[in-house]
Amino acid sequence: MTEITEVNHNQFRVVIVGHVDHGKSTLIGRLLYDTKSLPDGKYEELVQICKSRGTDALEWSFVLDAFQAERDQAITIDTTQIWFSTQERDYVIIDAPGHREFLKNMVSGAAAADAAILVVDATEGVREQTKRHAYLLSLLGLRQVGVVINKMDMVGHSSETYAKVSKEVDDYLQSIGLSANYIVPISAREGDMISSRGDAMPWYKGKTLVDVLDAFEYDSPPLSRALRFPIQDVYRFGEERILVGRVESGSLSKGDKILFSPTNEEAVITNIKTWPTDSSKVTAGAGEVTGITLDERIFVERGHIGSHTTNPPMLSNVFRANIFWLAAKPLKVGNTYKVRYATVEATVTVQSIDLVIDTDDLGQNEKAGEVGKNAVAEVTFRSQDMLPIDPYTDNQKTGRLVIYEDYDIAGGGAINMEGYPDQRLTSQPKSENIYMVDTLVSDETRIELKGHAGGIFWFTGLSGAGKSTLAMAVEKALFERGLHTYVLDGDNVRHGLNQDLGFSPEDRAENIRRIGEVAALMADAGLIVISAFISPYQEDRNRARAAAPDVFNEIYVSADLATCEDRDPKGLYKKARAGEIAEFTGIDSPYEAPSNPEMVVDTQNNDIDTCVEQVIKYVEERVALKSSASNDQTKKEKAIAV
Repeated sequence: MTEITEVNHNQFRVVIVGHVDHGKSTLIGRLLYDTKSLPDGKYEELVQICKSRGTDALEWSFVLDAFQAERDQAITIDTTQIWFSTQERDYVIIDAPGHREFLKNMVSGAAAADAAILVVDATEGVREQTKRHAYLLSLLGLRQVGVVINKMDMVGHSSETYAKVSKEVDDYLQSIGLSANYIVPISAREGDMISSRGDAMPWYKGKTLVDVLDAFEYDSPPLSRALRFPIQDVYRFGEERILVGRVESGSLSKGDKILFSPTNEEAVITNIKTWPTDSSKVTAGAGEVTGITLDERIFVERGHIGSHTTNPPMLSNVFRANIFWLAAKPLKVGNTYKVRYATVEATVTVQSIDLVIDTDDLGQNEKAGEVGKNAVAEVTFRSQDMLPIDPYTDNQKTGRLVIYEDYDIAGGGAINMEGYPDQRLTSQPKSENIYMVDTLVSDETRIELKGHAGGIFWFTGLSGAGKSTLAMAVEKALFERGLHTYVLDGDNVRHGLNQDLGFSPEDRAENIRRIGEVAALMADAGLIVISAFISPYQEDRNRARAAAPDVFNEIYVSADLATCEDRDPKGLYKKARAGEIAEFTGIDSPYEAPSNPEMVVDTQNNDIDTCVEQVIKYVEERVALKSSASNDQTKKEKAIAV
């Protein structure tokens, strides 16, 4: 491995990946030789090694094989970094192992790269690891990708073979959202099209590999994006507290008001701190490590993310991630892991495995029970705490995560918040100078007048589970027994109170928030409120509960997706499958089943009459107990008064 003592921070980082035995190490060894980047004596050492192994031809891959085990096994088992230069600039090339058993090293190498070279054997074409590595490059967000069709000398430098393999590669890359910036025919062993064109392929008029490398562009610091300042640590010097971290995107300046997530605390920057001290420093931009002091002593710690008050990260305790799994033990629903992104560390539980993707043919399995080693999947995680989150599509710097199990890297991927709302938006009051008003009619008086207590019975479940049918039947039965009750149904409410809301995650959250507040007011008035809403997110139902926690009852109307879709009373599933309805719960928008409901009603295996009787019994027990206790207390108070 080529080593240098002084690292140029402007070096361009390129990862080289591909199927095992397609010639990555040979390519890099030849690239170092052709660019005169081999250290003194390395070429002579290479010649001696080849002679000792009985080979007359130079084996360029031995340049990189730093370990004897690699020479014996003839595979690269570690990520190797090689420094070299062209006439244009300095490079760090990351040689990532192609063997599937060492995929973890490939991922760690590719995650640090500015661009990628995908090596494909002209004699074999696109293979399993070619596809898997390309897919991982896509997940990691690398958009500068060059392809080299290697071993052209083995196919007689055929332009037809080059065209065939190029199309195969390009078709696959297009199918996963990537495109090859360049596709170059090369012979790494012979040196054709590495740094010089050679005479073997006059039909190719494009760039050499060195030309391709020099054509790649630096990823400029994302100064124009929203500020993200993950806190690395908090230093204390006497009375001064300095918040230290790296500005991942945007910029911050002295005098800026900064919002810290997830606590939602705000303060103004009083100073920008640097080492050595620079009193003239008033701004820090993307890529800079800096410290700041604040005008208030608010609570901030490692893992909090600073932003401006506009365009902050989302807040959520649930998120999706497109992941690649590297651990021997499969990922399963209910398992707990630690995730890290930026400086955030959190314990998460696998809520659902939404999709497992076969990287070979891009087949999708929506019913996989686990994610095995080297598999790619879409998974939903739930954390114990609220987290500041940026989808990868919004911010690549903070949108990548690493998954740990038992202190070892188990997987990684990109955060995807599709289908989940920003819970920050659903919890911020916009009104000021508002005060609660005390009523002159007591709860006891209402209970005595009506003969029962008020309550909220919140039916949740998939569309087609039978929520509305059950709610209407329960309302009728309760009314016939003399109880004061009313149904709040999703369709009815959206005709009036919530007619301004759509079905985006944010609108769904606001819909449930409003209904929760209305239900709380109606229950306070002494009514038995029966709500029938899909209400797919647990956090939204928790927020509805918070409006009247003492009288809120979550009732899970249980029926699986297949049953609900088979019923499809309004034809909504059919329209959703046809793409006529977007973000339909259960199809392309998630449903989070209650984690600990007060009651479960199984409408899949029980008829409507049985379910109604079960609910009636539960409701009467809840309101009667409160009624009896309240009436007893009222009688005691009257007796004392007499």
